[in-house]
Amino acid sequence: METPLDITHDGAVMVLTLNQPPVNAFTHDLTLALQKALSQAARDRTVRAVLLNAANRAFSAGQDLTELQAVEGESLRGHLQQTYNPLILQLRRLEKPVIAALHGAVAGAALGVALACDLRIAAEGTRFLVGFSGIGLAPDSGVSLLLPLIMGLGRATEYAFTNQPFTAEEALAWGVVNRVVPAGQLQEAARAWAQELAAGPLTALGLTKRAFNRAIMPHLEAVLDYEAHIQDIAGKTEEHHEGVRAFLEKRPPKYV
Repeated sequence: METPLDITHDGAVMVLTLNQPPVNAFTHDLTLALQKALSQAARDRTVRAVLLNAANRAFSAGQDLTELQAVEGESLRGHLQQTYNPLILQLRRLEKPVIAALHGAVAGAALGVALACDLRIAAEGTRFLVGFSGIGLAPDSGVSLLLPLIMGLGRATEYAFTNQPFTAEEALAWGVVNRVVPAGQLQEAARAWAQELAAGPLTALGLTKRAFNRAIMPHLEAVLDYEAHIQDIAGKTEEHHEGVRAFLEKRPPKYV
């Protein structure tokens, strides 16, 4: 049976590969599979680093909108509390290095997942999209905290409001990614970096991550909860329904 997440081991590195063609859209099953894998990484003493990457033509286009439509009659708050909120907290609380290897598109909730990782390496040609305003929603998946924290409030506001993409080179200049490499070298470079970190002083690295969390994002859990609250409000608007219809019909939305 095919699964949306491939789990392999490269020495002391657990490699998690999103594999949900064509663009690795996040579904409930994929998100829960990631949660389960990260729980395993936390328990397994032989795992000293995690590499999150993706098969197919994109890292991830974000939330699967077809599945999102199915939960719209329910609570978007409940959806986030089951999926992205615990996933973001796991990524930040795992006291082992987590590297994201990015290519193609990194959009919406997938941007939040990438930002929650400790380090990011991107292939040339990667494009980043905040995405949420494109379907009449507010940022979730930690994006409301992590994006302005990393790239600055003014720039984060611009790209959240306009929903314009930015490039890997811009992401590097603004601190959104740590390294950019030619596309053909992404996997080799990411694995080498993960191996280097896995060979380091794991306790010290974990405590450093804990200290950074305490110093600059001590209210992450509260922020995620508030994101879920406001997303419930946004999800009930006609703007959101029109945004999703327009996206699925491949036309510009008409907001009134």
